[in-house]
Amino acid sequence: MEENNISYDIRGAIYKVYNEFGPGLLESVYVATLQLVLEKMGRKVRREVPIPVYIEDEKLEVGFRLDLLIDDKVIIEVKSVEELAKVHHKQVITYLKITKLRLGILVNFNVDDINKGIYRKINS
Repeated sequence: MEENNISYDIRGAIYKVYNEFGPGLLESVYVATLQLVLEKMGRKVRREVPIPVYIEDEKLEVGFRLDLLIDDKVIIEVKSVEELAKVHHKQVITYLKITKLRLGILVNFNVDDINKGIYRKINS
């Protein structure tokens, strides 16, 4: 699964950014720095990717934006909150279902141990 190789690089980028800055910054800082680090690793990175929503074959003029899309295969949803809520986890699963992608990474940088802030989400 190619997504596993991408995920490996994503984890490395997350550790690099966290070790550089630690917790407490705005999500936008983490998103921008993750983008830069992953691009330097040779990954194709798109930020604030608009994703349309369809219902009954009708495209709605609403939608959402992915924080980061890596190699058009893996979603990264970045948070910098005191505690992740259940809805944050569900959000990534919903993004995966709508995009029909297989792997998403939810990361909360506002933690004392970054290992406890990284979650893999799989679209079965």
